[in-house]
Amino acid sequence: MEAKAIARYVRMTPRKARRVLDLIRGKKAGEAVVALKFMPYRAARAVEKVLKSAMANAIEKFPNLDVDSMIIAHAVADQGPMMKRIEPRAMGRANVIRKKTCHVTIVLASGAESTEQGSKEV
Repeated sequence: MEAKAIARYVRMTPRKARRVLDLIRGKKAGEAVVALKFMPYRAARAVEKVLKSAMANAIEKFPNLDVDSMIIAHAVADQGPMMKRIEPRAMGRANVIRKKTCHVTIVLASGAESTEQGSKEV
């Protein structure tokens, strides 16, 4: 049983989001929410929002399932489109400022499924 949530066009670099996702990947959903609540990174707020959305999706799909015990099976931050802005510089030159975005995807799986997937990947 899997539940998935995606946040698209998050105004943050994928590298900063991956730093947070690496810390919660493989943890139980309930533990991850608590961990994200106390992380000092700005990316933790966006990731927490996506994780809570995935948990809500799991409740909708499987009403009698304990969502807090589900494991974060898949968590990635992919590159989104870049907004390009021009910054004026000296002597009539210009610099391009790239404002990066990312797509954060989190997939929750029940404990039995995630261990089966882990053995298949090895």
